[in-house]
Amino acid sequence: MKPVSGHRPANIKALMTLAMMLGAVVSTLSQAQGVYRIVGPDGKVSYSDQPPPANNQNNAAAKPVVGGPSTSAAAAAGYMPPELKQAMGRYPVVFYAGKDCAPCDTGRNYLNGRGVPYTEKTVNTNDDAAALKRLSGTTSLPMLSIGSQQIKGYSEVEWTQYLDAAGYPKKSALSATYRRPAPSPLVEAKPVDTAAAATPSRKAPKPADADAPAEVPVTPPVTTPGGIRF
Repeated sequence: MKPVSGHRPANIKALMTLAMMLGAVVSTLSQAQGVYRIVGPDGKVSYSDQPPPANNQNNAAAKPVVGGPSTSAAAAAGYMPPELKQAMGRYPVVFYAGKDCAPCDTGRNYLNGRGVPYTEKTVNTNDDAAALKRLSGTTSLPMLSIGSQQIKGYSEVEWTQYLDAAGYPKKSALSATYRRPAPSPLVEAKPVDTAAAATPSRKAPKPADADAPAEVPVTPPVTTPGGIRF
């Protein structure tokens, strides 16, 4: 009886095809798993290829984020492109402004519209003005510093030129959740000691005059010449 040799190759070919199909399914599932967005107890967002713990209420509805931190979800958490971070590190921007200053408002709107991260220092007191004078040689506002470069007054052409040279993007690259630091005075106000201000100052008693003769106690007579006793 001759062995049947024609069936074995067909079976092997079918098994190989099935294995390839299973491998494709596993690969698809692995890619679909992606990266999980995890919210920690302190509210900070991180990303991992492992699912979050089931007992974490913040991640009860966590879903895998396909593509990792470069997606819009990461951008909403405060993502910045590398070129913007590099410009901020090399040439930080400080904006000096005062109240009731129309050019200051225009300059602030320009920075916000372009998406430039900056620190705002307010110049509203005499101490602020004196500090600005020492810093820049003038008290005119607004003033913009980009790194060590100071630009006095607002000029869109000049501001654009220096920001471009510093490497800041021409259009805003900030995420929608970015919040700028609150403005702060150029000179921090010193706390007033209210207790000391409310207490009147007491003068130290005058020292006795050393040259004045010492007083000699006088013992009055028991009986006055008129016969009256004290």
